[in-house]
Amino acid sequence: MNGEENTPTPSGLPAALGAYIIWGFLPLYLILVKSVPPFEFVAWRIVWTLPICLAIVAFRRQGPDVRAAMGDGRVIRMLLASATLIAINWGTYVWAIQIGHVYAASLGYYINPLVNVLLGTLLLKERLSRLQWIAVAIAGCGVAILAAGAITTLWVSLTLAFSFGTYGLIRKRVEVGSLPGLTIESALLLIPAVGVTLFYGLGPQGSSFLRTPALSLSIILGGFLTAIPLLMFAIAARRMSYSTLGFIQFLAPTIVFILGLTVFHEELHPAQAASFGLIWVALALFVWDMWARGRRARPAATRA
Repeated sequence: MNGEENTPTPSGLPAALGAYIIWGFLPLYLILVKSVPPFEFVAWRIVWTLPICLAIVAFRRQGPDVRAAMGDGRVIRMLLASATLIAINWGTYVWAIQIGHVYAASLGYYINPLVNVLLGTLLLKERLSRLQWIAVAIAGCGVAILAAGAITTLWVSLTLAFSFGTYGLIRKRVEVGSLPGLTIESALLLIPAVGVTLFYGLGPQGSSFLRTPALSLSIILGGFLTAIPLLMFAIAARRMSYSTLGFIQFLAPTIVFILGLTVFHEELHPAQAASFGLIWVALALFVWDMWARGRRARPAATRA
């Protein structure tokens, strides 16, 4: 059994916040590796994620969990699907950031919480309160305003939103612990990832990993910045309602949006400012409702 599933009624909120904060600031890290072609960089992320996962597995003595999961054909099929989705997500995101589509990337993760709500209500039969549905409607208006001003790059945003939304849904439903699941995903992607690194290494420019020591260390760092937030996200996805997890995700694209203004110096249009305001109003309503319902539930639990 996994430690994370043995804890009585654990909260996934700290793990969710940790994952989304790291992902929010990820564009700053991508500045360090901007000379690496996007698909080569994604391949190196996979290559360096696996040994990090294996080290954590050894430290937590979860080798039996990994072996048990690898012997389950249904689990392997689901993890192969989730691994493919996260690889598509990574490739699209890195490419968008490196060519300057920071707002398109941000928009993708603004759309993603709405995708999570849709998947949570339709497939997981989760229920939202009236105030939470109002928050979803307000956020939807904000996202629609952003999308209307970014038609040419909307495919980027939709690819990011649906690939990650579906990834999270699979990880929530697959019967495997967070760390063993991530380890197996990385192992399933390893062979194609090594193939990509060899393709670039044998090309005219050579391997980016061998270019300079500083760049090599930056690429290795990508393994940590991949494994740790994905592990946190998988923990949160198993412990929280998918709709709530999705709404907390507004934190990451908001950080990316602010970085687009302050670091990448993209121009902010009035429609984007209005959208930003609507989304934060929606988030405030959603969080307020969660807090109020939690306060009402505690006295009832005490009486019971």
